Parts: sequence; structure tokens; C-alpha cells
Amino acid sequence: MGNLAIISSIVLLAIFCAACNAHDQDFLKCLHEKAAGNNKILEDVYAVNSQRYLSLVELSQKNPRWLNSTSQLPLLIVTPQEEKEIGSVIFCSKKVGLEIRVKSGGHDYEGLSFRTQNENPFVMIDLRNLNATEINLEEESIWIQTGVMLGQLYYEIARRSNVHAFPGGLYPGVGSGGHISGGGFGTLLRKYGLAADNVLDARIVDVNGRILDRNAMGEDLFWALRGGGGASFGVVLAWKLQLVRVPEQITVFSFRRKLEARNFYLLQRWQNIAHQYNNDIFMRVLIQNLGTNVPGDKKVVQMTFNGQFLGTPDELVPLLNESFPEFGFEAKDCFEEPVEKNNTNCPDMPCIKKECFQVSWIRSIFYFSGKNMTGPLEILLNPKNNRVQYSKGKSDYVKTPIPEKGWEIVQKFFLKELSPMMILDPYGGRVSEIAEDESPFPHRKGNLFNIQYLNYWLDNSKSGANEKLRWIHNLYTQMEPFVANSPRTSYINYKDLDLGTNDKDYSYSTAKVWGEKYFKGNFERLARVKGKVDPGNFFKNEQSIPVLL
Repeated sequence: MGNLAIISSIVLLAIFCAACNAHDQDFLKCLHEKAAGNNKILEDVYAVNSQRYLSLVELSQKNPRWLNSTSQLPLLIVTPQEEKEIGSVIFCSKKVGLEIRVKSGGHDYEGLSFRTQNENPFVMIDLRNLNATEINLEEESIWIQTGVMLGQLYYEIARRSNVHAFPGGLYPGVGSGGHISGGGFGTLLRKYGLAADNVLDARIVDVNGRILDRNAMGEDLFWALRGGGGASFGVVLAWKLQLVRVPEQITVFSFRRKLEARNFYLLQRWQNIAHQYNNDIFMRVLIQNLGTNVPGDKKVVQMTFNGQFLGTPDELVPLLNESFPEFGFEAKDCFEEPVEKNNTNCPDMPCIKKECFQVSWIRSIFYFSGKNMTGPLEILLNPKNNRVQYSKGKSDYVKTPIPEKGWEIVQKFFLKELSPMMILDPYGGRVSEIAEDESPFPHRKGNLFNIQYLNYWLDNSKSGANEKLRWIHNLYTQMEPFVANSPRTSYINYKDLDLGTNDKDYSYSTAKVWGEKYFKGNFERLARVKGKVDPGNFFKNEQSIPVLL
């Protein structure tokens, strides 16, 4: 290195360390030494006192519930520009005694990519700059780095083809790293399975700083990454994904009714039919409140039968009318091109509103994520949510239809709350044809549907938040008789620390309590893989996979 470069590096290090503590200084010195003259990575390290730090923390928290909490935030944030830089971050973090958290999109339901409940200082690796894609339509695949959001993935596919898709989630702002490593599903679940079921290859940085592809990492680790949560095993850098075929035009639709005793039979029928439909049909149920808490306002609970069909309205009509003639669905109800949706709430119940659109697959993403279907595709590249909402989520799986008593409980709870939601996603089809040990995701054959419970609020004072948390906890408790048990199962991407957390020793016996709820019998294999690839348990958090040797 020339004298000028040495002086420049020393000056740069001094600027960074102007208000550094000992951990900061040691980490930055180590990073400087590992850079071997290329100090570009130091420009992407942000300490608590830097102007960029707070904005990165705020951007990381898609759920801002913890902004003013006692949770510990990152000591440093690193936003690497190149994959090879992450090995140096891991090396230096281990050397100076710092832990690591990795953020792809920031949608972790418990915020574990950017906060910790323990007192151990940590570095957050923010993958936002690792967002390259490489599509190959001849082999129908795409490589994406894990800084890519789902919206960018879908945009890149649609830009090149109108007959290809990827079976991931519905919301463009979700990061591909956590979503795919936890399983990941959307409206193509019944046709093509999970996002993780369509992973062909991956790249990961392991605890020793090595970049490994599928061949180098071995099949055990590759198995673990596809549904076991990647953050326990290393830093997932990229996915090679299998693209799937869809028609040029598909049909999306919604039918709305009031959730009340006289309509419970519709839910009973849906529970018995939705998982057995033709695999081209995906029809979920959304349950939510209409109205406000203003005295005199009329509050009702609405259920929306909301779905997608990989075909034309003419083909869908006989299928839907056979199972739900009450909807009175006709092909003429469908718009043959995207239109801006009207307000679809139905304050004056009983509601018979219905809507149907014949659109391309990419426009279905706009529909299900609540975006204007006539907007430019570029909206997917910069999805914004300007409304600040705090939230808590929980989940269940259902193996036998919930009786009317269960829906009475839901109705009663919803009428007492302002902004709750339940999402019932049907299983069956391809996702249920795959053996439950083929990937860590075990919720396959025998599951009728998944329930996601959500509660949203605007007052995040301690008393206000606690009231909302009690509501969702109490509803979850009341639903226990009606859902899967032994164990009561949950979906890892709807992370829930109420299920349990690791103890200070990260023991397998303690983790098994919550781990088998997410992974059932696959939890032991995940822990054994962890013991092989990270025996020192460097990659850890409140619900990371423990070491089992």
C-alpha cells in the first residue's frame, strides 16, 4: 500500500472512531486490517453516533413496535456492497466478541433481525445493497441476492416474461432472504408449493467466512436452509429459484359477507372444500372489522372469500357455483383488464358485493397487496407503507373443521377490538403432496389451512400496547380446542416469542419446547445440522436453532 493510501486509511478510521467505544474501535481496526488496503467496506459501517445509523434502524423496522422499547439495538450497522465483505464482518465480530444479526427485508414478526432482548452487543448486517438478479428463461430459473425484495423479484420476472411466475408471498416489501428460508407461501401454494420448495441452489457465508454453494455446503445444510430459517446457519447470500408457468391471463376475485350466525355455514363449507379444490384454485378467507370505536358507529365483522384461479372466468364459473352458489358468480362480473379498485368495504350489511378481474399474474400481485392495479410496474421496486402501524401476530394450523362455536368466539372478540384481522390460507394440492421431512417445513398432508392472527394499533404507549397484546393472546388461548395439537403448531415466518425462547445456555431441551411447534420432528435434524456447521453457536438469537452434537 502506498503512503498516501495508508494515511487515507488512518484518517478514515479516526473519523469512524471519533466517538467509538472499545468494541467499535476493535471491530473497525480488525476490519481495516482484513481489508488489506481496500477500505471501501469501512465507508459502509455506521456507528450509533453517525447520521445514517438512525435512518437505517428506522427503515429496518417495518413494525415500529420496538423503536422506544428497552430492546438493545445494533452497536454497528454494516451495509456491504459485495458478498466477499461479509466474511470479514463475521471474522471481526467473532474476534472482538460481537454477535451478528442479519436483515434482508426487516419483516421479522418479532424484530429479531435488528434487536435483541439480551445484553450482548451485536453488529447488524443489512443486505440492502446485495440486490442483483440474473434470469435465465431457457432453463426457467433466476438467481437473486438476498437483499432483493419480493417486489423486485416479481418485477424482474414480469419484465422478461408474461407466462412465468414464482410461488412466493403477496407483499412486495418482504425480503427474499427470510421469506424463502422460512418456507414462504402465497397464492400459488396449492399449484406449486412453497417458495422453499422451488429453490435449486443457494450461496451462504458460513461461520468460517467461506462462501459455499449447494455443492460445497452439502445436502444437509441445503435442506436446512429451505424452511429452517437461514439465520441459524450463516448468512444466506443468494438463491437460485425455479420459475413456474402461469397463463397469460388469470382470474382474481372476492366475495364478501358479514360474519354472523346465519353465515357460519359458508365457513363450514369452505373448511371442507378449499383444500380439495382443483389445484388451480386458491381461495382464502380474510376476517376483519368494519366501522370504528366512535360511539354510535356501526361495527360489523366482515369475511372476504378472496382468491385466484389459473384460468379464465368462464372456466371458473362452474367450479365456484357448484360449491358456493350463494355468490351468484357470473363471467360477466369480471373486468377484462386492470381497473382501479373502488372501496370494497360493505358498511351496510348484509353485503353482497363481489369483484372479479381477469389480469396477468403480475397484476394479481397488485390486487392481493392492495395496490392500484393500473399503476406502473415500477411501484414494485419501491413499495412504501406511509401509515405507521404497530402489530402483533400469531399463527395456528387446523386439521379438522372449526365448529360454529369457534366462529362465535371469533365474532365476539372482533366486535370488541378496533383493527384485528385473521387470514385463513388453504393448503392441499402441491404443498400437501410433499413429504413433511423433505424440507424443514413440516405442515403438509393433513392440514386444512393456516390461521394468521393479527392485531394492529396506533397508540404504542405501554398501557395501549399491552391492551392489544392481551387481546390477541386471549383470542389465541380461546382457539386452542379447535386447532392442531400435540404440538400446537405454528409457522416460523409468523415468528412468535410467546411460544418460548432460548435460555442463556441455548440448550436443546429448552429450545425443543418452541422448536417442535414450528418444525415438529424436523427440529432434531435441524439441530444436528447446526452442530455440524456452527458447533460454537456463533449465529444465534432468541429463537435460533440450538446445537445438537
